[in-house]
Amino acid sequence: MLRNLVIVLGDQLDNTSSAFDGFDPAQDAVWMAEVAEESTHIWSSKQRIALFLAAMRHFAKGLRDAGLPLHYTRLDQPDNRGSLAAELQFAIKNLAAHALVISGAGDFRVYQSIRAVAKQAGVPLDVREDRHFFATVRQFADHAQGRKSLRMEYFYREMRRRHGVLMDGDQPTGGQWNFDAENREAFGKTGPGSVPARTTFAPDATTQEVIDLVNTRFASHPGTLDSFAWPVTRAQALQSLDAFIQERLPLFGRYQDALWPGEAWLYHSHLSAALNLKLLNPREVVAAAEAAYHAGAAPLACVEGFIRQILGWREYVRGIYWTQMPGYAERNALNAQEALPAWYWTGQTDMACLRDAIGQTLAHGYSHHIQRLMVTGLFALLLGVQPQQVHAWYLSVYVDAVEWVELPNTLGMAMYADGVKDGERSVGHGPMASKPYIATGKYIERMGSKQHCAGCRFDPAQREGERACPFTTLYWDFLARHEKLLAANPRMALQVRNLARLSDTQKQAVAERAAAIRSGAVGAST
Repeated sequence: MLRNLVIVLGDQLDNTSSAFDGFDPAQDAVWMAEVAEESTHIWSSKQRIALFLAAMRHFAKGLRDAGLPLHYTRLDQPDNRGSLAAELQFAIKNLAAHALVISGAGDFRVYQSIRAVAKQAGVPLDVREDRHFFATVRQFADHAQGRKSLRMEYFYREMRRRHGVLMDGDQPTGGQWNFDAENREAFGKTGPGSVPARTTFAPDATTQEVIDLVNTRFASHPGTLDSFAWPVTRAQALQSLDAFIQERLPLFGRYQDALWPGEAWLYHSHLSAALNLKLLNPREVVAAAEAAYHAGAAPLACVEGFIRQILGWREYVRGIYWTQMPGYAERNALNAQEALPAWYWTGQTDMACLRDAIGQTLAHGYSHHIQRLMVTGLFALLLGVQPQQVHAWYLSVYVDAVEWVELPNTLGMAMYADGVKDGERSVGHGPMASKPYIATGKYIERMGSKQHCAGCRFDPAQREGERACPFTTLYWDFLARHEKLLAANPRMALQVRNLARLSDTQKQAVAERAAAIRSGAVGAST
């Protein structure tokens, strides 16, 4: 009889996690399983499936090399039972496990499934604190308690003070908490110039075996594996971190919101997948960025902007997820009910910015945060797509998508769907955003240095007519459809006043053009 069967999920690839505390090879064993359900409960892209499986197999090899007893089920085993629940039920019975141990899961569905299996089998489940994060869920709940509204900024400042990150005593380094005014520039007319190359890793035999398996088993799933080169081991993840700190961090903040056609990687870190699989610890990532500032290798504005994403947003969205699930996943404050356009799965659209963002997403399983929020997300928000369909798409196509981080960013930031409701009436914003992030096509033109729009058949300056940019048309349509709600939001007052300047004839033309876009008559490639 085993004393403890230690469960390691695909996003828990850290052999120093709390699940291994007190591990005794003579009495305990590790359990891991590849199952089809985790790739089919949402229609996962090939890049996402391959990354998880390749990283899991490399991690399993490391456990075996370290002499830890491991029970590992491969996806291609003939007796694979297809789901984590079924595989775990079999393992408990077959191994006579006395107890189960797990570090906090990253997906509410998976966590509930494991709890149900343990209860049915009559074995205790020891759920241990996830030390990967700077803050525990309880600490976030304590921060949130009694507040009329939640804002990331205040939580971020609390975290900076608690962990002494970019602090001079009790004051922020440089005398201010936020350097956004110095960041977020667009590229000039000449473009980004010579951008440092993405850090890539040629597939070894283990990864190539996974690529072949995914191409065969999940042939109908979206995307391609032709460019697969993600870090799948801790050593590779550390190499990626070093390369980012040295080569791209010095310009990260300045160009973090910039777009350029055909440029997928730019000055972003590309570390989120390694972080979310736990191949990297956020403490070492933050420490490396802070050390670069103190060494004079990167400006404070860039370093603060990057650390804000790790110590601020990443921790904040996890707190939102675990304190507000499961109801959070069903929120739809704007009552959006449109279907996600089919071309989100193919990239076959006449809109150049969307074609570029979706194309690189399907090719690499990646796009940077502005492409997610202000291109793919913005269009879905303006169109009025049901938030749960958008959530399923993001969870499917991105290699860094684990539900605890993807869901709040999608429903709250991109779709503005997590607002407070009184019956069917929206009465306030949610915890992720104090206003909907909406803009016309002119925003994309400005951040893309006009390059996207110059090669597009739509004109971002036009809201009506055959050449009207769908973003611009839908922006005005969104304001009109939600005018009453938005008028009550002080941050939207100017935009609502601008709507009042349109004549009834102009509003009708916008509504008719928006209806054509929703019908699919505008936007899809012919």
